[in-house]
Amino acid sequence: MSPYDLLRPLFFKMEPEKAHDLTLKALQSPLAPRYAAIKDPALQVTLWDRRFPNPVGLAAGFDKNAAVVAPMLRLGFGFVEVGTVTPKPQEGNPKPRVFRDIPNEAVINRMGFPNGGLNVFKDNLSKFSDIKPRPNGVVGLNIGMNKDQKEPAKDYRLLVQHLAPMADYLTINISSPNTPGLRDLQKREPLMDLIGQVIEERGRACKIDPPPLLVKFAPDLTEEQQGELVGAVIDSGIDGIILTNTTLDRPDYLDGDFALEKGGLSGAPVRDKSTAVIRNFYELTKGNVPIIGLGGISSGAEAYEKIKAGASLVQVYTGLIYKGPTIARDINQDLLTLLKQDGYSQISEAVGADTKLGKKKKHAA
Repeated sequence: MSPYDLLRPLFFKMEPEKAHDLTLKALQSPLAPRYAAIKDPALQVTLWDRRFPNPVGLAAGFDKNAAVVAPMLRLGFGFVEVGTVTPKPQEGNPKPRVFRDIPNEAVINRMGFPNGGLNVFKDNLSKFSDIKPRPNGVVGLNIGMNKDQKEPAKDYRLLVQHLAPMADYLTINISSPNTPGLRDLQKREPLMDLIGQVIEERGRACKIDPPPLLVKFAPDLTEEQQGELVGAVIDSGIDGIILTNTTLDRPDYLDGDFALEKGGLSGAPVRDKSTAVIRNFYELTKGNVPIIGLGGISSGAEAYEKIKAGASLVQVYTGLIYKGPTIARDINQDLLTLLKQDGYSQISEAVGADTKLGKKKKHAA
């Protein structure tokens, strides 16, 4: 039994956001746990000229202010994505705003991008950059807009101006259901305009080796909307896609009171829906736009399912809550076993294997 198994009942008796805040404080202490990353060439991924030690990352939302980048990398993650950061500090939505359905390993949140703002975020990143030696792994920065911003591109451009030189990659978050009007940007014309402005600003901020630019989409897109967005992604020159954010769905089996809460649902109940979206985007893009997949991953088998659906990398968040700090190490260990069982020598060989595209390639071989 791990230390987390002993502590978990205590954490789950606490209000979720208080438990999260306590976790962040614990991670910043000298006693924070460390787990050596599993080093195996079969798990290494190279995308956008960045080398990921392994394909398992931490999703945005856990570390909104970039306060625990190093401690999370020291848990064995191949990459961490911090944020969502907005230009101005904001409190987010009224509390309580995070809810658990423990039997179904689910969470609903309506946080509304609470964070300390650009200056706090940037200062924390600078402190991380000063660590010698820097912990191994890639660091992505997830950027969003303040809730009172009527011209979203202004916020995204400002963040890119200040943060692009510090980013291994940048993610435009337009898929949270908790900021009014944000998901309206998941349409071709608004998205094309936003990406165009962000790419322009990125070029000004980084003359050499600009960070790849990704966009994060929701799972609640119709197939028609997905097709429209794929066209926008390809035409705009975006470097990658993150699929998916939380869902507004409420499956019938969820706890009744829990299901009535407003906000985005994450964890096990979104797993199949996010995998279906990943598979569709992979097929529509013909595998030419790298995908980071997340949604309900808490085991190696579930991560592998996302990879075979078309994800080159995967992320966890809710799974970390329910499985504890060894989750990255455990998933990577499972992935090595699964790769060996399927006869793959490298994780990239499994990407998209269960899609129509992947099956055609296998048949042609």
